[in-house]
Amino acid sequence: MSIDEGHKEKKLSLFHLTWPIFLEVFLFMLMGLADTFMLSALSDNAVAGVGTANQYIHIAILILEVVGNGAAIVVAQYIGSKRFIEAAKISALAITMNIVLGILMSALFLIFSGHLMKMMNLKGEVLQYAQSYLVIIGSFIFLQAIINALAAIIRVHGWTKQTMYVSLGMNVLHVVLNYGLIFGNLGLPQLGVQGAAISSVISRGVAVLIFFWLLYQALEVKIKLHNYFTYSKDYVRKILNIGLPSAFEQVLYQFCQIVFLYYATYIGAETLAARQYAMNISMFTYLFAIAIGMGTAIIIGRYVGAGQKDEAYQQVWKSVRSAFIFTLSLVAVVTIFRKQLMGVFTDNPEVIAIGASVLVLSVLLETGRTMNIVIINSLRASGDARFPVKIGFLSMVCMSLPLGYLFVFVLDWGLVGIWLAISADEWLRSIIMYFRWKSRKWERYALVSPTEQKEAQ
Repeated sequence: MSIDEGHKEKKLSLFHLTWPIFLEVFLFMLMGLADTFMLSALSDNAVAGVGTANQYIHIAILILEVVGNGAAIVVAQYIGSKRFIEAAKISALAITMNIVLGILMSALFLIFSGHLMKMMNLKGEVLQYAQSYLVIIGSFIFLQAIINALAAIIRVHGWTKQTMYVSLGMNVLHVVLNYGLIFGNLGLPQLGVQGAAISSVISRGVAVLIFFWLLYQALEVKIKLHNYFTYSKDYVRKILNIGLPSAFEQVLYQFCQIVFLYYATYIGAETLAARQYAMNISMFTYLFAIAIGMGTAIIIGRYVGAGQKDEAYQQVWKSVRSAFIFTLSLVAVVTIFRKQLMGVFTDNPEVIAIGASVLVLSVLLETGRTMNIVIINSLRASGDARFPVKIGFLSMVCMSLPLGYLFVFVLDWGLVGIWLAISADEWLRSIIMYFRWKSRKWERYALVSPTEQKEAQ
C-alpha cells in the first residue's frame, strides 16, 4: 500500500509540505529578529545581553525537542503503517512528557538565571540586560515545551499549512507587544529588555491554546482524556531512542556555539555584537534547507513505516539538490549586500566591518550546513538517530573547538577564525552523512517492524 493512500490521507509532496514549514521557520526566526532589531534601538549592549541569554534558551528548547522530535518520527512511521490508534496514544504521551519536562526546566531557570549569566564572562550593563531577559523567558519555557510537542505532532500529520498560520499569528502579536512594551507605546509601560521577554511569553501562551484546538482537528483518531495519563514503556522507549540522540546532537552543537561565544567575549564588545547580527542574517540563508529537511523527514518517516525503502532512498537526493539551489541563491544575496544588511542593525562602522567579513564566508559555511540539515533529518526519520551524534561529538567537540581556539587565540583571526572552525565541522559531517545515507545502513533501524506493517495493511 502506498503512503499516498488510506484513511483521510492526502498526497504528500515535498513542495506542499515545505513551503508552509519554510514560512513557519521564517516567522520563528523573525520573532528573534524582531527582538534584536527593536532592542538595537536601545543599544548594542542590550542586543549582546539578549543574544547571550538566548544561547541558554536555545539549549533548553533543544532539550525540550527530545520528546517532540522523537514522537513526530515514531508517529510518522505508525501513520505510514496505518496504525492510527497507536499514533494517537503516542501523541498524548508525548504531550504529557513535555509538559512535565517543561515545568521542571522553568523552575531551574527561575532559580539559576543569575548564576548562568555570570558564567558567560559578561560584565556591567550587558550582564544586567542578560539576567533580566533570561529570568522571564526561562521561567515560562514550559509554554515552548507544549508548543514543541503539539506543533511536531500536527505537522507530521501533513498539517504544515495550519501550523504556519499559528506561527504567523503568534509573531504578529509578538511584534505588536514588542512595540508597546519595549518603547512604552500603545498605552503600555516602557520596559525595555524585560518588555521583549514578556511579549514572547504572552504570544507563546496564546499559541498553546490554538495548537491544542488544532491537534484535535488533525488527528485521524482523536486523543481521549485518559490517554494523557496512560504510560507505555514501549512507546516511551521508541520516543527516547529517537529523541535523545537527536537532541543530544543539537545540544552538542549549541554547547560548541557557547564556547565560541566565550571565545568572542575575549575579542571585544564590537565582535560580540557583530557576531549576533551576523548570526541573525545567516539564519535566513539556510531557511529553505531547514524547511526541506523537515518536510523530507515527514515523507521519509511515512515511507519507512510503509516499508518503501527505495522511495525513501531516492527522496533524500532530490531534497538535497533542491536545498542546495535555494541556499546558494540566498548566499549570493547575502554576500553581495552584506554591508547593507549589517547596516540595518547598527551604524557602528567597526561592528559592520567585522560582521561583513564573516558573512562573505557564507558560501563555505552554508553549503556544508545545508547537506547536514537534510541528510541528518532523514537519518533520524528512518530511525538511525545515534550515528549523527557519534560523528557530531568527534567533529564538533574534538575538531572544531580546538581549531577555533587555534584560529582565534594563536593565529589571531578573530571572528573569521570562529566562522572557519564552524565551516570545517559542517563540511566534515556533511561528507560522512552523505556516505552513511548512500550505504543504506539506516534501513535496519525502522521503528515499525515488517510484521506490524503487513498486519496494518
